[in-house]
Amino acid sequence: MTGSKQKLVVLQERDVHLLRELGVMRVVDREQAKMIGPFGSTTRANARLLALTEARYLRRFFWGTVGGAKKVIYALAPCGAEIAGVPNRGPRRSRDQVLAADFFSLHQLQVNEVYGSIKYRPLPEGVTFIRWLSFHESLPGTTLIPDGYAEVDHAEKLISFFIEVDLGNENRTVWQGKVRSYLSYGASGSFTREFENAQFRTLTVTNSESRLTSLRTATAALTEKIFRFTTEERIKREGFWGRIWQKPKGDEREALIATP
Repeated sequence: MTGSKQKLVVLQERDVHLLRELGVMRVVDREQAKMIGPFGSTTRANARLLALTEARYLRRFFWGTVGGAKKVIYALAPCGAEIAGVPNRGPRRSRDQVLAADFFSLHQLQVNEVYGSIKYRPLPEGVTFIRWLSFHESLPGTTLIPDGYAEVDHAEKLISFFIEVDLGNENRTVWQGKVRSYLSYGASGSFTREFENAQFRTLTVTNSESRLTSLRTATAALTEKIFRFTTEERIKREGFWGRIWQKPKGDEREALIATP
């Protein structure tokens, strides 16, 4: 496609919605695009993503090796960001660039899975999605830049979650520094002033059971409060709202929200 002329596409509301969501999600793969659309089939999603790419509303790049299987990743192009009225904060990758690895996009895709679970997947009975925030600067008075923040309503009570997606690249000292920062932020009253809620939890999603154990142990040395832990695999298997979450101490798994 390099050097090809821009093709014209009549944008549908679904297309604009996808472009707006990329202002939040920054990158998506095909399955996430299908969820957002929503697209009823893989064939339809592939065709529309290709059309939006050829029209220069999207940029695509690839993970993989030459001659091997490649995963296609999509991000906003400048024209797409302009049409959607959102900042273009996607990764600066060349069109159709092939990368052996891309830590930024890998991490963001995992954050997107949490976002999609809260906004686009079925919620427990009596729970309503309120909002999601992405952060590009640290929380006031801290060095914390959470991977996301979600609010849901349950029985007319606002429930707040900060999101941390962990891919195993932070050592114990760095992680405990983050734990201390969340504890200080909660105790300072800044959260209540900024978000108009009395309390929050920090939900940590990591990539293996062994890493989960390591993070829980490091956290338990400082607190038994605020933090809940699970893995990507548990979410895939049992759902985000299932009994998959653990406190820093104890073997019991529980749901985030108790429902009948």
